[in-house]
Amino acid sequence: MTKLGLPDGIQACLFDLDGVITKTAVVHAAAWKQTFDDFLRARDGADFRPFDDTDYDEYVDGRPRADGVRTFLASRGIRLPEGAPDDPPDRQTVHGLGNRKNELLLELIRTRGVEAYDGTIRYIGAARAEGLRTAVVSSSANCRDVLRSINAEHLFDVRVDGVVAAERHLPGKPHPDTFLAAAHDLGVEPKAAAVFEDALAGMDAGRSGHFGYVVGLDRVGQADALRAHGADVVVPDLVNLGEWS
Repeated sequence: MTKLGLPDGIQACLFDLDGVITKTAVVHAAAWKQTFDDFLRARDGADFRPFDDTDYDEYVDGRPRADGVRTFLASRGIRLPEGAPDDPPDRQTVHGLGNRKNELLLELIRTRGVEAYDGTIRYIGAARAEGLRTAVVSSSANCRDVLRSINAEHLFDVRVDGVVAAERHLPGKPHPDTFLAAAHDLGVEPKAAAVFEDALAGMDAGRSGHFGYVVGLDRVGQADALRAHGADVVVPDLVNLGEWS
């Protein structure tokens, strides 16, 4: 193991954004909850069952927006028309609900601001100082704006986010394709790259992509689930990984 807590031979680090680099997972969860609760309450009336933390972890966290809508609704036996990517946020379609969630998310970010995890920012700096290449891999279409808001865009050699994934027709997590694309863009084999994720879907992507090391960030007390989904190691913060700090 290197002083960064990574196996020898790792040449690149691939970081998720929400919950790994930034403390935006909480606002994502809040936006999803309001979106789905409003929809379910209007649809189910007295039989309304709210969207909860387990639903977020199992069906939404880490997935592209439309996939999150489809997966959660399927868990409740609900199917909606797909609609179009530019559907208004009040339209009862997959994309309409997704756009409502994004509208709420951006409002929460505007009102609450974006905060970075200091341990992750310092770890990325240490990794780059050791000559490792770095990429951010996120399902968010707002990734670049969020990185700019915390002055962190310069910390990454490659960005594969929701915008890039759509342009390249890459399926999102739990599929490994976005992480594989980032490794390819960095010029390294998957076995020479480490994945840093806090979502169960991200763990699945790291495992199925056969990456050299998968680091789970346990921000919400789901260490066992992260290991079950493929984490090689689980830490509460990257200051706890290795002896670099």
